[in-house]
Amino acid sequence: MSDNKYKERFMSMPIERHETAAWANIYEFKPVSQVTIPSEFEVWEAKDWVEENQK
Repeated sequence: MSDNKYKERFMSMPIERHETAAWANIYEFKPVSQVTIPSEFEVWEAKDWVEENQK
């Protein structure tokens, strides 16, 4: 092992934030497949975020 422990120290830190994801605020479930459906507001927020952060 190398003396540099930077990578090992930060490997366990998640990059994404799940509390701001569109699926975090579940509006309803599909009956058979149990797929989550976000509310319309959450879909619009996710769409706006994607459009603002495009390269």
